[in-house]
Amino acid sequence: MFLCRNAPRLRNANFGGCVTMTRSEILAGFARLRALVVGDICLDRWCTYDPATSEPSAETGIPRLGVVSTEVTPGGGGTVANNLAALGAGKVAVLGVQGDDGFGFELDRALRERGIATDLMVKIRPWQTFTYTKLLNSQTGIEDQPRTDFISTKPFAAEAEAQIVHNLISAIDGFDVILVADQAETSAGGVVTPAVRNAITALAGRHPEKVILADSRRRLHLFRKVMIKPNLSEAEAACAQLAIGTDFRQLRAAVEAPVLMVTHGPKGALVIQEGKEAWATARAVEKPIDICGAGDSFAAGAALAMAVTGDPVAAASFGNLVASITIMKKGTGTASPAELLAVSK
Repeated sequence: MFLCRNAPRLRNANFGGCVTMTRSEILAGFARLRALVVGDICLDRWCTYDPATSEPSAETGIPRLGVVSTEVTPGGGGTVANNLAALGAGKVAVLGVQGDDGFGFELDRALRERGIATDLMVKIRPWQTFTYTKLLNSQTGIEDQPRTDFISTKPFAAEAEAQIVHNLISAIDGFDVILVADQAETSAGGVVTPAVRNAITALAGRHPEKVILADSRRRLHLFRKVMIKPNLSEAEAACAQLAIGTDFRQLRAAVEAPVLMVTHGPKGALVIQEGKEAWATARAVEKPIDICGAGDSFAAGAALAMAVTGDPVAAASFGNLVASITIMKKGTGTASPAELLAVSK
């Protein structure tokens, strides 16, 4: 199914993929890849507040927080795209929806500043851009207040959904790797609607040469014919939805996934294909700083490595390595090629 680009022709006994590629050879292959992230492209707003200025409102007496600085970064599927760009993919683009609002402007700018193309995004008015607002204490640097999320709970217009499907079908020939970021936890309001999922399934059938990987918090069991990457709890929830106990082999078969990668945190990832399974171990990390975004960085690294090596276990191992670097950074960090070459296994 997958092509091994510039790899030695030694075969992997378990998976039939190409092996023995060095880390530098894998990274060198990324520059030739074009990657698209489809789904919930969000904005992260990191707001630092000063407790000394956070006095109750004089008018209402309601407690307030005095925000003294704000930083914005791509969030949700945008975090995946940010990781793809940092890893050195030749082209990175996003396809999702954004509101014609201030948050939408900030999102577009944050993506473009990182070299991520936004031409395929669909702008909707009226609509509020999916935004996570995180409050950090200036004295401790810790996020210690309830987060404020700007979400949508109603379906967007049929015309916008049709435009998303059209953009995806029209653009597919221009990409080697497609990652699906189904971040929305509400039953409606997310980009990956049934129509979008159906389009992804159809494209996967027509383009077996492409790496298509889906990551979904709540609807993993609804995807078909694409690689899937849940964490352990998401995989167990998908099994429950399909009433198959906790059988990950049955889960892979039920959704017709060519590869299932179940991440298990520091234990690594369980990689399952038809009739085969193996563990991709993780690099030991003492005292992670922030595991937020670890799954996104894993997905980016694994998808790119899959396109280069054709070996699911090698791809998952590379994803583990990327995540081992990002969890040592505050926020949704990324890993650079230089950092990946510098660390030991």
